[in-house]
Amino acid sequence: MSVAEAIKSETPAEKPEQIKHKITGKDVCVFYGDKQALFDVNLDIREKQVTSLIGPSGCGKSTFLRCINRMNDVIDGCRVEGEIKVDGTDIYRSGLDVVELRAGIGMVFQKPNPFPKSIYDNIAYGPRIHGQASDSAELDEIVETSLRRAGLWEEVKDRLDNPGTGLSGGQQQRLCIARAIAVNPEVILMDEPCSALDPIATARIEELIDELREKFTIVIVTHSMQQAARVSQRTAFFHMGVLVEEGATSDIFTKPGDERTLDYITGRFG
Repeated sequence: MSVAEAIKSETPAEKPEQIKHKITGKDVCVFYGDKQALFDVNLDIREKQVTSLIGPSGCGKSTFLRCINRMNDVIDGCRVEGEIKVDGTDIYRSGLDVVELRAGIGMVFQKPNPFPKSIYDNIAYGPRIHGQASDSAELDEIVETSLRRAGLWEEVKDRLDNPGTGLSGGQQQRLCIARAIAVNPEVILMDEPCSALDPIATARIEELIDELREKFTIVIVTHSMQQAARVSQRTAFFHMGVLVEEGATSDIFTKPGDERTLDYITGRFG
């Protein structure tokens, strides 16, 4: 299936007053030691939509994604300049509680990484450490609700004490999504969440992403342009550390405004 065929119907044009930006990035630059990885990125992420970040390997899309929940903080020699705001709050301001920030911005990684704990404890861990459940009954409810949202409850409800690592790859990734949403974040970041999965598991994750956007703002890094076309309402194209363009997914894939974007989506490079 071509990228154009993968695009569903175009999203109706939004009136300006309907558009709310959940995340705003202004003049974002990222350095790893002396090497600059991102150059003056200005990107706004709309609330309760799926925004795909696409581009060739090493273009900076995952680097920008990790800026949104300050995961770059754990990389030695990494320095972020510019401004990133979530709901108007500068997330790089002095004194910000990074643990609290990450509770509000869930992360799903390329390879499923369940904790070496039971299925139940994988989900319950976050709410426990953040004090979000007053008793075991409330914790049980959070676990069930999260697994239902991730489309996994019916498959695991009779074996919640089994290790999460014993699930299939696709189930493990849905478990990780359930774990991310258990602490009730407002934003979910996904870094190539389907790259290690088979086509059937990938289709299930894509369906789940479409369901979750009703409640969450989702930013996804993907190498698959077909996937970006299927799941996202907005797409941003990165190349060599520069944000080349961002817009409605249907526009990016059918009438891009920059020749570099056209070259990438038609396979001339990347």
